[in-house]
Parts: sequence; structure tokens; C-alpha cells
Amino acid sequence: MRRKKHQQIAAQVMVFFAEYRLSFQELTLFAQEYFEAADWRAIQKLASERIDLYSEMVREASLAIIDSLEEKAYESDLWHQAKEYYTRLILQRTDPELAETFYNSVYCSVFKHRNIDNAHMFIRSSLGDHNVHSGEAIYSSYSLDEGGMIRMLSRMMDDYAFNIPWENKRRDLRNLLQYMKSTTPDAVLADTETTIEIVKSVFFRNKAAYIIGRVHFENGSEPFVVAVQNNEKGAVYIDTALSEENDVSVVFSFTRSYFLVDINVPSEFIRFLHTLIPGKSIPELYSSIGFYKQAKAEFYRGFVDHLAASEDQFVVAPGIKGMVMAVFTLPSYPVVFKIIKDRFSSSKNITRELVKEKYQLVKRHDRVGRMADTQEFTNFSFPRERFSPELLSELQQVAASSMEITETEVLIKHLWTERYMTPLNMFIDTALQRNDEAALFHAINEFGKAIKQLAAANVFAGDMLFKNFGVTRHGRVVFYDYDEILYLTDCNFREIPEPMYPEQELANEPWYSVGPNDIFPEEFSILTACNRKVRKLFNELHGDLLTVEYWKSVQQQVLEGEVVDVFPYRKVHRFPR
Repeated sequence: MRRKKHQQIAAQVMVFFAEYRLSFQELTLFAQEYFEAADWRAIQKLASERIDLYSEMVREASLAIIDSLEEKAYESDLWHQAKEYYTRLILQRTDPELAETFYNSVYCSVFKHRNIDNAHMFIRSSLGDHNVHSGEAIYSSYSLDEGGMIRMLSRMMDDYAFNIPWENKRRDLRNLLQYMKSTTPDAVLADTETTIEIVKSVFFRNKAAYIIGRVHFENGSEPFVVAVQNNEKGAVYIDTALSEENDVSVVFSFTRSYFLVDINVPSEFIRFLHTLIPGKSIPELYSSIGFYKQAKAEFYRGFVDHLAASEDQFVVAPGIKGMVMAVFTLPSYPVVFKIIKDRFSSSKNITRELVKEKYQLVKRHDRVGRMADTQEFTNFSFPRERFSPELLSELQQVAASSMEITETEVLIKHLWTERYMTPLNMFIDTALQRNDEAALFHAINEFGKAIKQLAAANVFAGDMLFKNFGVTRHGRVVFYDYDEILYLTDCNFREIPEPMYPEQELANEPWYSVGPNDIFPEEFSILTACNRKVRKLFNELHGDLLTVEYWKSVQQQVLEGEVVDVFPYRKVHRFPR
């Protein structure tokens, strides 16, 4: 029987979605092979390919539908019927929430992000309380009554062995045992009812593999992460274990690249992860394992619910106003909204399209815990009554072309959302006012480390003023202003030439030629010129950032293909080898 046109749309979306999911899983499965081979460049390439895969498959699906239905593809009533039919199709799958989001993306691609409503797409999920279960346990369980702690840990290491050997299993067992004794109450370790539950799938990212689980005891449970590294000599070793809630949360940070982890039923997997790390939201967890579009859908639904349950108004975000972006926030919600301004400062040699390219670069690149992930939205609708008069006036002045305003709605044609962080300049000012030496030391040290770790990942931050960095709730300094970032390998680091005569130093313009990517590190001293105490600290901790030699040495490391270790835990946490 020949399919009706709405059935044809639904079927075509499903075909391309199924192909996307299969390709996603195939790419993910290469992670262990590359980890064991210590092929770090291949893992990074794999992560980027997997990010690109989604938009490629959405584009192919939308073009196929337009090609087969021609003008009929733009009939909204047809999509209303297609959605109802598709709703029945997805119930046969183990990933229906992802299928809904893929349908939304195809619909938006066909209609250019217009005619957005729940009648034609899944603004609200159709799944309700429909929970998918794999029928299999997500985790393996180990009990203390099976021969004691050492035998249990040994069995765990055997079960989670790789295709290359442990470098020194006895030493790793000893380190794990000492860690558990130092962090777990004696009563828990002595109770034979205590169990360890470990997610069956190993999480891969960059140069490490992570074994995730929890210690389950009578009155509750405690999550843990075991980090495994490759010694690049054909063996692996346990580098550390983490069980403090903040330490575990940082491993899943929004400033890190997405994990490569094999998953059969995403929603079931996310529900279990959420029991381990309740401090992480559902959108953050989806994003952390590579389903960033699902994270976007979950974020939007949660945001709409929050709007309905709150009354505060959107305001201009705290901090110094940017020259490229207008930024606003809702005080009761930990997110900022970023819009490209209509006009840029004369000092900014950039275009709207180039800004978008920079944000996409960050999405695809290794963020090494020092750049914030973002979500990109088109035609984002806000209730006008929730905008403060000051914010609305500000946005109309600087970003009018990106907005459509009615009596009830503010429609922003293009924006990014990003986790709210305390601007570093505000954090430093507060530390100075309170004479908090420890906080000031931490902030300046983190600032320098952020710049260095980005450089090691082949990212030159460009505009490195304090205002372009934020401080997370865990105290990490993160870069979030991307309009001037460059690949480090594209930079030309130079020393400022000596002037030929004194008048040259007094001139408004430099007395030497400056190419588009020429960088003069000694000029970075202006970053800390605001305060003598800040300048002294920075020069003591990271004065090498002011030298051409430092930057050229890091540049050479990158050119030689070296992938620097930047792990989501402090050196003091690492086990002795």
C-alpha cells in the first residue's frame, strides 16, 4: 500500500534518525581501540566527527523530504499529521526522546525555524511517564561478602580489564584499598551488606578512561569515579579515584568535551547517572555523554517550566558589557543569554558570521575544562512582561536587528545560552575589597593555568582581560568570550622591536608593522596593570606568559602532535606510581 504523504514524512525522518543513531554508536565504539593504542589525535577527531554527525543527518533528512514532496513539504497541516504518526513509530524504539528531538531538528530545518508550536513538533515531549527499560542491569554489582575487600577490588579490575594489561595490578589494588579506607567509614567497610555498583560501560574522553559507580550501603550511597590512564608503553594504570561530590561533578563539567560511552537506552542511563550525581541537571548529563541536542530540548522545557513558576525579570548580566555580545540573565536561573550586537567596537575586526564560526569551533574543540559549552537557539521566544525596561531598552539599542517585539513577546532570532559564572574581574575585586589573600591567589593562579591549558590544546584566547573569564561554583576559572580566539598554531609570536628614536615610543600608532595574527606577549602586562598586588602575584605565578619563548615552545609542542595531559582532577589526588 502506498504511504500517505504525512506517513512518508514520518517514515523518512525515522530512517535518517535510525542511521544517525547507528553511526553515532559505531563512532563511539572506536574509543576503546584508540585509547588502548594511545592514539589521542584519533580520539579527538572521533569526538568532532560525532558532533558534526547530527547536523549532517538532519540536513540530509530535510533535503530528502523536500526533494520527494516538493512544495507539499511546506504544508504545516501535513506535519501536524506526520507528528501524530511519528509519535506511534518512536514507541518501538529504545531512544524515543532522541527521536522526538531529531524530528524537531528536521522540522526546523525545513521551515527555517518558523511556525514553531507544539502542534507540529515536540516542544513538549509526547512520552509523559513512558520510561524505557532495557531489561538488563546498567551496572555490575560487587559484594563485600564475596571474599573481602581485596578480592572484590581484584575481581572488579579483572572485569574492567582492557585489551592491554594493567601496568601493575598489585600496586593499583593497594592504592584503591588505601583510598577506600581513607574515605569510607569503617562501619560501611565492615558491613557485608555493602555493595559496589559500577556502570558496565566505560567512559572515554581524551587521554583517559573513567569507571563510574557508587558504594551502596545501608543508609545511602556514595558515587565514585576511577580514572584510568595509558602509560603509552602498552599498559594501563589507575591514576586516581574520586568520591567527593564536587570532584565527581567536575568530571562531568560543562567545560569538558563530551564522553564517548556505549549506551543502549539513553533515558535509562541518564536516570541512573542522575542518582549518582543529583547536583547535575538532566540537560547537563545528556550533554556530557554527547547528546547535546537532547540537552538543548531538555533545557528549553525546564526553562519554560521555571518561567511559569517564577516572577523575577530578565536583567542585564552582571559585569562589564562586551563589545561583541549583549548578555542578559534571569537572576533566579543559572544561565546567561548571549546575543550578537548589531555593531561592534572599532577595535574589533570581526563579522557576525565569524562570531558564529568561533562558537562552533569551541563546540567541536577539546575544551580542556577551560571553555564553557553553549547551546545555540534560533527564534527563541520570551514573554515581554518578564523583561525589565532597562534590559529591553538596552537590547533595542545594541541588537535591534536580532529582535522582534510585540505587546506580549520578545522574539530573539539568534542567541546562545551558557551556564552563569561569576565574572573573574568581579571575583578579583571582591577578594581585594575583603583582603582575602587566599581567594586572590587562587583566582590569579587559575587565570594563568586556564590560559596555559588552552594554549596546550591549541587555543589562543585572544582577548584575555579578566572580564572575559568566569569563576565556576567549583572555583575553576573558565574562558567564555570566543570572538577573538585563534588556533595557537596560526599565531605569530613576536617581540616588540626597539624604537629607533624616542619620539616613536610616544606616538599613538606602533612604529613597527603588525600582521593580522601577530601577537606580542609583553603587551599582556596590561592585563594586570589594574592593581599592584594582582600584578605581583601574576608575575610570580605565570610571568612566563609574558615571554615569546614560552608561547613558541608550546606552539612547537602542538605542531609536533603532543597532546598535553589536562585531567579533571588536581595533581594531589593522583595515586603514587
